[in-house]
Amino acid sequence: MNPPVAASSPPVEIDLLIRPEWVIPIEPAGVTLTGHALAVDKGRILSLLPDSDARRNYRPRQTIALPGQVLLPGLVNLHTHAAMTLLRGYADDLPLMRWLSERIWPAEARHADAEFVRAGTLLACAEMLRGGITTFNDMYFFPDAAADAVLRSGMRAALGMIAIEFPTRYAADANDYIAKGLAVRDRHSDAARISFCLAPHAPYTVADKTFEKIATLAAQLEVPIHMHVHETAHEIEESLKLHGVRPIERLRRLGLLSPQLIAVHAVHLEPAEIDLLAHHGCHVAHCPTSNMKLASGIPPMAAVHARGVSFGLGTDGAASNNRLDMFHEIRHAALLAKAASLDAEALGAHAVLAAATLGGARALGLESQIGSLLAGKQADFCAVKLDEWLLQPCYDPASHLVYTAGREQVTHVWVGGKLVMSHGNPSQIDDLELLDIAGLWHTRLTS
Repeated sequence: MNPPVAASSPPVEIDLLIRPEWVIPIEPAGVTLTGHALAVDKGRILSLLPDSDARRNYRPRQTIALPGQVLLPGLVNLHTHAAMTLLRGYADDLPLMRWLSERIWPAEARHADAEFVRAGTLLACAEMLRGGITTFNDMYFFPDAAADAVLRSGMRAALGMIAIEFPTRYAADANDYIAKGLAVRDRHSDAARISFCLAPHAPYTVADKTFEKIATLAAQLEVPIHMHVHETAHEIEESLKLHGVRPIERLRRLGLLSPQLIAVHAVHLEPAEIDLLAHHGCHVAHCPTSNMKLASGIPPMAAVHARGVSFGLGTDGAASNNRLDMFHEIRHAALLAKAASLDAEALGAHAVLAAATLGGARALGLESQIGSLLAGKQADFCAVKLDEWLLQPCYDPASHLVYTAGREQVTHVWVGGKLVMSHGNPSQIDDLELLDIAGLWHTRLTS
């Protein structure tokens, strides 16, 4: 923890002091604090210290007491397609390739333009804020339109510079996608809450030549590479037929395995492939709910964690989940790891909370800014109410967050020290507008 201000010093004026019942700072690992307060000034965490020291040493302009609540870092949604919120429930109960080829890709060909992306991303931002998510990693078309929604919402986002070989309403070919993505990155270079990833869709939709270009760009720009990898058994079978190797080996030969890679899903991993990801310092974005819903399989996350591979959690898009709800992902990740490994101690409460916060931040290269409640980091955090009768008794707040509470217990969310969600209502987005957006696009998609 941070040392308190010297007792002899006069009280320091600060913007905000938060006094919750408990604090789970994530760093140091496995810690739950009681009787502590979080001091915030100029959008950053100043210190986390005993409540008595905080009241003696700081003179806050605003104090928020949160009895019965736990404070933790804002959740990081490491993989989603935010605009696909408009396709929630549009194509359910289908396997991945039929889901894509028969329903999703045809719908996107008809409707996925900048207006669709702006509206769908705004709806997604409101939903994510309601559930304590402060940062998300997106992969979709028209990232400029997504940026508009992110900036309006008050959230933080890493936007994908997508690459795929076939034409869409957004771009004609892989080079066009990359060029447009780089142009969007340049336009938003000064936006403090927006960063970027290179986002080749998947090994089965991206050619070797494009991958080689992406590897070069990633090294030059020092940005992550966000990509679906080993999501289904069918993907691996096709790679063996077309390339003679499994996708991860193909990516290794093309120079894509590195600490910049975020391997999304990574469901079908052999032990040697887990070793390969660990050796190269790659990250995994684990999306348990989407994997279950599309019947993609259950990844060996206990082995991934035991081998030291860094991983975070993602919701995937609302079209394949159907919620952008990290509390679902946290619970499902913990339970599936135990069931798949036959080990009740696999992926314990503190480990899965760390994945949902600092693990995602590390994968995005943002661990010095977000993901834990260390002094100097951005003041991104959320408060969760644990004193409702429905949740009693509560012996361990960390366990309660994983196995008992849900997004409906999130009461407040701050991003950069600014309150962006309070008592279930995003502060910068009107819920009537969200209903209008959903109604309009429902009509367009069903007419």
